[in-house]
Amino acid sequence: MANQVEGKPEVLIQDGSSDQSAYIVAYSVFDSSRVSTFVISILLIVYGSFRSLNIEQEHRDKQKQKEPSSECSASFVSGVQASNGSAPSETENGMQTIDACQALLMPVGASLSLLVMFLFFDSLQMVFAVCTAVLATVAFAFLLLPMCQHVLRPCATNNKVSLGCCGRFTPAEVLSFFLSFLIVCVWILTGHWLLMDALGMGLCVAFIALVRLPSLKVSTLLLIGLLVYDVFWVFFSSYIFSTNVMVKVATRPAENPIGLLAKRFPMFSFTNEAPKLSLPGKLVFPSMQNSGHFSMLGMGDIVMPGLLLCFVLRYDAYKKAQFANGDVGLLPPVTYYQKITYFHCCLIGYFVGLLTATLSSELFQATQPALLYLVPFTLLPLLIMAYLKGDLRRMWHEPFLAITQSKHLDV
Repeated sequence: MANQVEGKPEVLIQDGSSDQSAYIVAYSVFDSSRVSTFVISILLIVYGSFRSLNIEQEHRDKQKQKEPSSECSASFVSGVQASNGSAPSETENGMQTIDACQALLMPVGASLSLLVMFLFFDSLQMVFAVCTAVLATVAFAFLLLPMCQHVLRPCATNNKVSLGCCGRFTPAEVLSFFLSFLIVCVWILTGHWLLMDALGMGLCVAFIALVRLPSLKVSTLLLIGLLVYDVFWVFFSSYIFSTNVMVKVATRPAENPIGLLAKRFPMFSFTNEAPKLSLPGKLVFPSMQNSGHFSMLGMGDIVMPGLLLCFVLRYDAYKKAQFANGDVGLLPPVTYYQKITYFHCCLIGYFVGLLTATLSSELFQATQPALLYLVPFTLLPLLIMAYLKGDLRRMWHEPFLAITQSKHLDV
């Protein structure tokens, strides 16, 4: 997992004028590759977060259909509690909730994975390529599923059909998987950066939509741990391994499985010139203004802040439902900052953090760990706003526990 913003250094004007240097930095920030990075990363986070919320709503609708008619009026609050507090709901939803222990161990696991890819890449590159292709196929099928459901809605039912030992799937799921498989095959044959980015987008959306952070405490532990991980491997790994391990792993191409088949079997000799594959662990955007210039953003810089934004979006929806139900634990908005949702606060913070990371990359002409900027600009405003709104204690521990109104007044 590569977490950085990187680009080919620009050539500075020789006279060293501060005005000219400032112009060059500003021009580089608004380069098409940078703008693409900003727009796509924000869109992926927003779409993945709302997709997760939609999956929860669909699950609650299915539960209501199974319940007796007298229980069909269950509130949003009870639905959120069920989907966050019970293992069966998580299994049915296909979602995974990260607990505090997993949040603490994730930076350690990411470091070990990075080391394995750095030290044994030549020996295991075919394994990495095949595993990445399989994961990308499933994730991109998840990304295409709503579009396929919309296209097939007039002419196909939502009933599942049996595919033997593979299981039971709806027609939309079969179509989305087939299209995803075709796109992965074209990517393997061509190695085109646009297809690699498309598969990376599918991985980002699937991770944000299907993985949950249960509380602000777990979110803080996870993001701070990954910030330390990112800073160490970008800034300090070169002192130990004589090279930037993060950048080396992120930019190293893998052997094409088709090329290996051509070497082993003469019938595949027409694919002997298959290109090497840049694995979709990052999003790469070439510049239209400067040939050879590109921007690179690691998937972790989208997914990890995206999990936080998905969490606060669910909490915003939960609070809105409590307002509608008239729970006394939460007062209606009074001041201007109480009218700002947590999701909008974190989304603005993500944009500012990404802009700061981009400016730092241009000013220092070096790779920057994007989480060094994204984590403070998303987490700190959220903590401050939660404190001002009086939600900090609740969000930190059990954010989705219902508050019931007492029928008796204490005298």
